[in-house]
Amino acid sequence: MSDVRSRYDARVAAGDIEHDTIQADLADRLDRLADQLADKRLATKSSSLGWLFARKAPPTPKGLYIWGGVGRGKTMLVDLFFGAVPVRRKRRTHFADFMGDVHERVHEMRKRLKAGEVKGDDPIRPVANIIAEETRLLCLDEFHVDDIADAMVLGRLFTALFERGLVLVATSNTEPSELYRNGLNRQLFLPFLELLQQNVEVYHLDAPTDYRVLEREEANVWFAPADDQARKALDHAWCNLTGTRRGTPTEIRAKGRVLHVPEAAAGAARFSFRDLCEKPLSSGDYLRIARRFHTVFLDDIPVLPPEKRNEARRFVLLIDTLYDEATRLLASAEAPPPELHPEGQIAPEFQRTSSRLIEMGTSAYLERAHERRHSKNTSSVVDHIPDASLERGAYSG
Repeated sequence: MSDVRSRYDARVAAGDIEHDTIQADLADRLDRLADQLADKRLATKSSSLGWLFARKAPPTPKGLYIWGGVGRGKTMLVDLFFGAVPVRRKRRTHFADFMGDVHERVHEMRKRLKAGEVKGDDPIRPVANIIAEETRLLCLDEFHVDDIADAMVLGRLFTALFERGLVLVATSNTEPSELYRNGLNRQLFLPFLELLQQNVEVYHLDAPTDYRVLEREEANVWFAPADDQARKALDHAWCNLTGTRRGTPTEIRAKGRVLHVPEAAAGAARFSFRDLCEKPLSSGDYLRIARRFHTVFLDDIPVLPPEKRNEARRFVLLIDTLYDEATRLLASAEAPPPELHPEGQIAPEFQRTSSRLIEMGTSAYLERAHERRHSKNTSSVVDHIPDASLERGAYSG
């Protein structure tokens, strides 16, 4: 018997979260899925009891596609589920990171096919087979499709994954029928939507409250507008945090790529918006930054009109990665988070980014970030951001 609900109730009892009836119902549903996965594993594993169940092995259970507004608790509940479910071959990752990994593997497989190292002409199915061998339960956070490269791969990839018995649990701000809406050649994407609906139960987490916005004890980490006063405040914070007025330019090298860091010191890095979001960086680049540095300073975030879609998309990926890796962010911007990208193709997705930025400015988030970074034994973690260095107010909603 799994214990997602008991873990949820324990957090409520400890005062970490407020009880929510819809969240509690989802916790019960996740418990049922965890139990189904446990039964499936018992029926198929090679053990002294395995033969007793082999003749009536249960079918692969349907996964879950959990969608709803930002800050409703989707990620929290799936985290509880992932920790409780008795599956050894399981993977929990952000959708963008997963797709980045898939594209990289497909690229390598194409090279092997071309060199004659592997037979066949389809690079996607062998990649899917490898993933299926590694993973029986795949939990994807922030499932969204706005890239044609992702859209064209998903159907063939998940056809093979589901055939191999993979179970998908995904969170999203978008109901399945709205994925890749108005995307290029969307008709080619529609078979994937049918496949998804056949293999997951769609659960609408319609909780009424954005719980991130309720966290009102804020640290001063967001400075708007991005004027001289904001730059002085960030300069002052940087000096207090690192012990130096200017960091040292450095480079992060990985897989043949070189990522330039304008300033780095004492586990912190400083970039401009142009450095990180106006250049063709990927989620993998952002992940390397988040894992290398415990704190990121970001100067001069502009308001992003609809025609700045690529920059807005990269900013979304950046914030998602920093958030997932518990990296602290200090930034200056032309406007508060909700006003950075009010219109455009990815404006609905940007609502999640805005909510996360608000949460990343709370003392509670900074404390969690501190705890998580220390739990990973990250070196050079500064214990706190001195309040005296951040005299200008953060965004407060």
